[in-house]
Amino acid sequence: MAQADVSPVRDAPGEPAVAPSLSVVVTLLNEAATLEELYRRTVETLGDGGYELILVDDGSRDGTWAIVERLHAADPRVRAVRFKRNFGQHPAMHAGLARARGEIVVTMDGDLQNAPEEIPNLVAAVEGGADVASGRRLARRDSWGRTLPSRLINGMLRRFTRVDISDFGCAFNAYRRSAVVPMLGSIGRQKFTKALILSAGASVVEVDVSHAPRQGASRYSPFRLFRLALDVLARFWPQPLQGVGVALGTICALRAAGLGAYGVVYWIDNSNFPGPLFLGVAVLFVLGIQGFILALVGEYLGRIQREVEGRPLYTIEREL
Repeated sequence: MAQADVSPVRDAPGEPAVAPSLSVVVTLLNEAATLEELYRRTVETLGDGGYELILVDDGSRDGTWAIVERLHAADPRVRAVRFKRNFGQHPAMHAGLARARGEIVVTMDGDLQNAPEEIPNLVAAVEGGADVASGRRLARRDSWGRTLPSRLINGMLRRFTRVDISDFGCAFNAYRRSAVVPMLGSIGRQKFTKALILSAGASVVEVDVSHAPRQGASRYSPFRLFRLALDVLARFWPQPLQGVGVALGTICALRAAGLGAYGVVYWIDNSNFPGPLFLGVAVLFVLGIQGFILALVGEYLGRIQREVEGRPLYTIEREL
């Protein structure tokens, strides 16, 4: 089984000796409806400058790879990787970043929710001195079921990384290659590439980008967003179990004191304290917190298992 290479990929025989100044990494999953338009708009925006377009097909089943092959055959600037199956957006991002040769690397999804015409704005921000140009989506066109959990996750990441940006979840970003390479060993093994790079001390500037409605249903269900929240806690929160334990003890103690005081007052006034009802509420409350802790422990155990087994981030079926 092929192993995922976590080091930058060297130029293959026959590639130009001079590396391009810009790499555009696009992750794809069933994007046959938008890929050709994305390619056309990207080429029109970047012109004939020194750039490469790296397309990573994360196990598409709708004819996306056939379009990728056609684009590669017509344009040598198009490079491509196809996974043997769907491994996820962030392993796909790793495959593209590991192969990027440009000094500036732009990342984006292939669904055209972000406009390729705004790539020069991100590149200009990095050329202006920042290590990371972080896309900030204006007037998001997602449902409240996605935006509300995203706000919660963004708040958690701001708290834990101590980086004050508003949109950690936007995949439309530009990076200085020197900020990406040291983190390639960790990128893809967690869900927030941008947060990981910024947590290592990279400088950042936010750039406003437009956000178009998605074609088709979102791949991020409420359950998947909850798992993202657990990933944030497990990856970025230092000593979370200790913190949760302290919080649990504090909350339970305060709740017990409050219910006890209420019970005394109610007993004095009415000579009848409804103990079973409040006991049931207290039990359910504690069980809910225990469930959250178990979920967090399960996230840690899953990480430990993956590290011990040494499973690859992805396996590659074909590379152009």
